[in-house]
Amino acid sequence: MPRIVFIEASGKEHVVEAKVGESVMQAATSNMVPGILADCGGSCTCATCHAYLDERWADKVTKVSEDEAAMIDGALDTQPNSRLTCQISVTEALDGAIFRLPVSQY
Repeated sequence: MPRIVFIEASGKEHVVEAKVGESVMQAATSNMVPGILADCGGSCTCATCHAYLDERWADKVTKVSEDEAAMIDGALDTQPNSRLTCQISVTEALDGAIFRLPVSQY
């Protein structure tokens, strides 16, 4: 199973094993990663699963959809590498991927 790294704004790391096919958000919530609230359950309507995808992994995920871009536009503390983790499916290629969590998620 791929391992995904979540780094809290404080620097604390959480390494979780993720199932191929689930969303990165599901991997975080299943492993109780703080800072991934997932209020909408993954339907791309709340941006409470916002994270910064380490740029080294950008070419390993799907591009931002129009719906995701609209939700990111309304999120706090966005950066060019902001993503909604509910919109990224876990693949073997994401083994070791790093997601940093914004301070606004706490």
